[in-house]
Amino acid sequence: MLKTLLMAVALGLPMVSMAANKPRPEPVKHLTDEEIYQELKKLALVFEIARDNFVEEADEKKMLEGAMAGMLGALDPHSSYLPADDFKEFSEKSHGEFGGLGIQITSDRGAVRVIAPIDDTPAAKAGIKAGDYITHVDDDQVFDQTLNQVVKKMKGRPGTKVKLTVISDGQEARTVTLKRAIIKVKSVKFETKGDDDKIGYIRISDFGATTTKELKEAIEALEKKKVLGYVLDVRNNPGGYLTAAIDVSDAFLDSGEIVSTRGKKKTDIDRTYAKPGDLTNGKPVVVLINHGSASASEIVAGALQDNGRALVMGSQSFGKGSVQQQKPLGDGTAIHITIARYYTPSGRSIQNEGITPDIEVLQSKIEVLEKKQSTYSEASFKNSLKNDAAQKKQDAKKDKKSDADADAPLTDAEKDALDYQLQRGMDMVRAMAKLAAGRTAVTDADADADAPAEKPAEKKTEKKSAPAEKKSDKPTADKPAKKSDKK
Repeated sequence: MLKTLLMAVALGLPMVSMAANKPRPEPVKHLTDEEIYQELKKLALVFEIARDNFVEEADEKKMLEGAMAGMLGALDPHSSYLPADDFKEFSEKSHGEFGGLGIQITSDRGAVRVIAPIDDTPAAKAGIKAGDYITHVDDDQVFDQTLNQVVKKMKGRPGTKVKLTVISDGQEARTVTLKRAIIKVKSVKFETKGDDDKIGYIRISDFGATTTKELKEAIEALEKKKVLGYVLDVRNNPGGYLTAAIDVSDAFLDSGEIVSTRGKKKTDIDRTYAKPGDLTNGKPVVVLINHGSASASEIVAGALQDNGRALVMGSQSFGKGSVQQQKPLGDGTAIHITIARYYTPSGRSIQNEGITPDIEVLQSKIEVLEKKQSTYSEASFKNSLKNDAAQKKQDAKKDKKSDADADAPLTDAEKDALDYQLQRGMDMVRAMAKLAAGRTAVTDADADADAPAEKPAEKKTEKKSAPAEKKSDKPTADKPAKKSDKK
């Protein structure tokens, strides 16, 4: 048995060590073959002693899976061992439907941190936000547990409840009770916004297997409505498939690099470029990001930013610049391991840094400082004449407001009005569209001015022939029509 165990561990070790790509403060000191063999003997010895001396009956499978999980967890927060059940659940999640709370988490110095909740899920409805820390699940501490262990505690039969202890920045710990549900992920939502419905709004909540198809359908529908431009909202989007992020970027680009992934070796570089064909026809694009925008979201924001295709607005993104891959082990289990870092077209690695917005717009609450009507006006004078029509209108407004339910939920328009980042993004799209229209108008005017004047018809007379036309010695305009700089 010992020999078999040593051989199994030895066969698995090269795959793990080859994939490790975590930056370290000091160069890695590699072991010799003899030293590796001695360490593997020690591992087997620990297993034998622990199994034989533990006070209760030892679960050998649990022990070995724990050893593999610890081995991968020592590499970085995103590498892990996936038992058969976890690997099956991971595959189901990747195809758009899975059970749970709808929350993306990561390991942070022994604690569990929320990357982002997924839209319209129990976690999002309970008010859990990006950056929150989860300290307890059903009153059990989660410190120093693996992510898989924490995820297992959160999952359960749909309809059952789970209690989480959550700490938000600068606030006291709070307890929230969530009801587990089947999470059906529709990653793309879209609509027209603005008073004139001319802003194309596209919300991508995560990057899954159906994202590309859903995005193309969204753009096609919005283009038919002749929108002025687009707000692409990837706030609190925790990421997903790299291929989906590439396809989303490509939909807005006509050319240029999208992303490069770089592995362990210097030669392990894979660059991806956009194919011809901007589905939005070059219309203005604003990308909204925040600290909950991670991984694939950052690829899209970085690609459109570096190619000059979009203006990125919001706050600094999460900073997850690594690529993970599942490597099945042949028995239904797998390892989830970091295989590369990704870089934006300009060569930026956003690992631990994130994407810096072109215009920082922190989520804020608008406070009106100027009144609609000055306190010093004709209406402020004593015994001033009243405007009967205006008074009736004001009374009608008061009656309407008093009849409304004060506790009624906010409408979509009211929610949009309170979303400061969205409002600034929409304003920017309008400004960009107006500038582009102005440049086009100037270009057309220049082209008309440079066109040769039409020769007037020659006047006929019976009495006297017309004199020969005097040739002008002035040169014709040689200044070419001004080219539009609209991209």
